[in-house]
Amino acid sequence: MNARKMANYTKVKVQELQRTLYLAAKENPKRRFHALFDKLYRKDIMQTAWKQVKANGGSAGIDRMTINYIIEEYGERRLLDETIEMLKEGTYRPQPVRRQDIPKGDGKMRPLGIPTVRDRLVQMAAKIVLEPIFEADFKDCSFGFRPKRSAHDATRRIRKTVNNGQVYWVVDVDITGYFDNIPHDKLMILVEQRISDRRILKLIRKWLKAGSMKDDQFHETEIGSPQGGVISPLLANLYLNYLDTVWEKQFAQIGTLVRYADDLVILCHRKEQALKAIRVLKAVFAKLELTINAKKSKLVKIWDDTQGFDFLGHHHRRLPVMRKGGITARVLRTFPSKKAMKKMRTKVKEVTSPRSLLKRPMNDIVGMLNPIIQGWRNYYAGIDPGAANRFLSKIDWYVRRRLEIFWNKKHKRRKTRHVDFHHMLTQMGLKTVTSWKVRTAQGEERRKAVCGKTARTV
Repeated sequence: MNARKMANYTKVKVQELQRTLYLAAKENPKRRFHALFDKLYRKDIMQTAWKQVKANGGSAGIDRMTINYIIEEYGERRLLDETIEMLKEGTYRPQPVRRQDIPKGDGKMRPLGIPTVRDRLVQMAAKIVLEPIFEADFKDCSFGFRPKRSAHDATRRIRKTVNNGQVYWVVDVDITGYFDNIPHDKLMILVEQRISDRRILKLIRKWLKAGSMKDDQFHETEIGSPQGGVISPLLANLYLNYLDTVWEKQFAQIGTLVRYADDLVILCHRKEQALKAIRVLKAVFAKLELTINAKKSKLVKIWDDTQGFDFLGHHHRRLPVMRKGGITARVLRTFPSKKAMKKMRTKVKEVTSPRSLLKRPMNDIVGMLNPIIQGWRNYYAGIDPGAANRFLSKIDWYVRRRLEIFWNKKHKRRKTRHVDFHHMLTQMGLKTVTSWKVRTAQGEERRKAVCGKTARTV
């Protein structure tokens, strides 16, 4: 069996296991699964887990072993064989995560826990086995870190709910330090509602209690599931699934809940419903030992265009739109938030500012920017292009302006002819954040092709 057929066979076997677990969990909501640990070290599971860990990349943990080091020197097969043997013999022990603080947009720091590559491998194997079981219980209002669901799906749900119904009030909620404040005991109670395999439960507890290393100092973890771990998003979704379940069973008539991980909004018709939703959230969060961030959470009236709300990097606001017959309708439009626009400008400046890059050709700088620009276009211009492109065009202008400054510094010039310079950037293949420019360029190419064909025919 060649490598490609072997890979396809492995993928099919893993999918069969996941489908079996999902259907069994879906058929019986009260079933608890007891024979799962031996699935973790199945060769096909470990190979699939390693493939995903390798694709995700990431930094090294406290052992300083990077993915490239394992591929080039340590050996992928050696890592898999050793890990399988450790799990079989019961000698596997999670190591503390490497604690790293990532700057946030508001000037504060977000703590990130980076497990070792081996720990990420075992966590990914556990995720492959456990996710289908918990997926059977997760609700339709949840979109974050779930298979075949995305931030775009959550945004579309908001737009569809508002534009197709009578939604005039939005409860925009932020949870204070969610990942760092999940109580381990209550989380494990929710895990044990579906999992009875003692070795799996013991493994999850070890990951939660593994601790962290920062500046060569060990810190115990008595609470929270650190961001950065492969298994953390699944556990975080499981914990807030309690809220989703309570809302669906008892309070769905108040408003529509849309949640992406720890970011959530509730879309209501009347202000009384919105105020009741806030009271319900406070009661549920008190039971979960979580708190609402009063500074970032707010109640928004979206009757007209005077107020809007940010969600997942997008700003949502009802704006007037002309319909046929001269009728003015107010439709929820979606475009990049001010915070997102600022982040984009900052990223462009970071790429084009270093003086060390002045020796490199312009094509290299364009090559560095293009993947970033493509990602922004896919995310921000894909939901509501008509509204988003008006804002994204400012980012396109800023990209060209920063490249012009870079070019002048590189060649020690004071000025550059804009038309010639922008034409040069186009020739180099610089992409645009706005999607309408892409369509215009493609249309121009088709027009030239048609004109050329017509000329040859004549």
